[in-house]
Amino acid sequence: MSEISLETIRHSAAHIMAAAVQQLHPDAKFDIGPATDDGFYYDFDIAQPLTEADLKKIEKAMKKLMGRKLPFEYLEVSREEAVKILADANQTYKLERLADIPEGEKITFYKSGDFLDLCRGPHLEHSGQIGAVKLLSVAGSYYRGDEKNPMLQRIYGTAFGSKAELANYLKLIEEAKKRDHRKLGKELDLFSMSDSIGQGLCLWHPKGAFIRHTFETFWRDEHYKNGYELIYTPHIGKSHLWETSGHLDFYREGMYSAMEVDGNDYYVRPMNCPFHIEIYKSRMRSYRELPCRWAELGTVYRYEKSGALHGLLRVRGFTQDDAHIVCSKEQIEEEIAEVLRFSLSIWKQFGFEDIKLYLASRPEKAVGEPERWDTAMTSLEKAVDKLGLECEIDEGGGAFYGPKIDVKVKDAIGREWQTSTIQFDFNLPERFDMTYIGEDGKKHRPFMIHRALFGSLERFFGILIEHFAGAFPAWLAPVQAKIVPITDKQHEFADEVCKKLRNHGLRVDIDKRSGSMGSKIKEARNERIQYILVIGANEAENGTVAVRSRREDQLGEMKIEEFAKKLQFDIDNKL
Repeated sequence: MSEISLETIRHSAAHIMAAAVQQLHPDAKFDIGPATDDGFYYDFDIAQPLTEADLKKIEKAMKKLMGRKLPFEYLEVSREEAVKILADANQTYKLERLADIPEGEKITFYKSGDFLDLCRGPHLEHSGQIGAVKLLSVAGSYYRGDEKNPMLQRIYGTAFGSKAELANYLKLIEEAKKRDHRKLGKELDLFSMSDSIGQGLCLWHPKGAFIRHTFETFWRDEHYKNGYELIYTPHIGKSHLWETSGHLDFYREGMYSAMEVDGNDYYVRPMNCPFHIEIYKSRMRSYRELPCRWAELGTVYRYEKSGALHGLLRVRGFTQDDAHIVCSKEQIEEEIAEVLRFSLSIWKQFGFEDIKLYLASRPEKAVGEPERWDTAMTSLEKAVDKLGLECEIDEGGGAFYGPKIDVKVKDAIGREWQTSTIQFDFNLPERFDMTYIGEDGKKHRPFMIHRALFGSLERFFGILIEHFAGAFPAWLAPVQAKIVPITDKQHEFADEVCKKLRNHGLRVDIDKRSGSMGSKIKEARNERIQYILVIGANEAENGTVAVRSRREDQLGEMKIEEFAKKLQFDIDNKL
């Protein structure tokens, strides 16, 4: 199976799933069924809602079709023949998809048993090569992603070349469910969403807010150390600003409605960059001032369809850790190398070691002089080479306004997350007529680099929760140690211990509630607290605490100062 791509296996599995659905629901209408990074899906118009029991029946029917080793037969037909085939079968969605195929392009079907599908392929030789399949879930999906269109039912599944590969993947899914940031966010009282406020708008609870405060403080300190200046800009701007930037022409559907103030339309910002540019343009700049490195934790608002929202990972209001670097042509290579180094340093300090870069080059439709693109691409490539990093080229994958590097990290269970982005922009410097006075006394157009390390604080927090499974390292944890006195008689000493540890700057709580020591310890463990300090009669008499560690289990009795030093070591080393 190693010679057959996973994409082909999954595309073929989607086809067989549709064949099974046709067997069980002869009146079903079909839309599309592509392979995805994690598996496949197919959209169906079926009269009754599909249930978990239906998925089991469909999966059983699929396995029978796979066992028959049905060949995938390729058919090339004329447009007229295709229309007749689909009209006779009453496949209205497929007829619309057929109309999307440009004149002169080949029209192809694939047949497997009794099922015939409008499809480009490729497919396996026969259904027996699929290996192993599992249907995972069913969800609603608007036809063509438009809320005005009919709601279809989308069945998600996955397929692999072997049962062992499928078993490993299903194990990963179970582990991912345990780490789901939405589940842990509720259990650990970190954040919530409220329909009364609106979808996609996050409420940070005290514990979550403390973690945010901690990594924001770290972010600010690191930026000052690395030569950035921090700025603050407004949340709204006049329509003229967004007309100049092009957002009203190209991004209006993603922006929130205008409000009228003093006869002018104002929009809530979807981006921070125009504000940073206005700071740059507040006076004429000299080449001696470059590079300008300006960073901001800027909150933005973008309209996302409700079906696309997903906990903290896809929201409508979020804070970007945004930065813009304005520099000369001679400075860009050094600046890119420094941004990359800085980005990798930040991610490693949060415990992410497996990092990969993706370099996206010029697309067909692009703005900016070709020589500027060449200069930017060369600078990106040299920066990557200089740091000796693994990099994959995404030919033509750059934005129309400049090439970019995307940084992706793997978490504790091997999932890859898109994180930092380093993006050249030839568009906005032209639109806003950005210039500086060069050494020759003439005006020159600067290079502009957009840069976000976390991407957004909300999404970054979601990734952190899942990476650590809620068990944050000591430097991030809102509660680093919990004191558990066995009886009321130890409360006075517990207060003394708490005061001493807090005087060391450590974050400590006491559980003085009635109840058994066992239940209190169990609850503290469920809260993923790094250290539990048990105090009984012996500890109170000896001036010690019995230490239980999340990582090292029972550590025995320790003096207060000894424990404080141990916890401080963990904090300093981000353990």
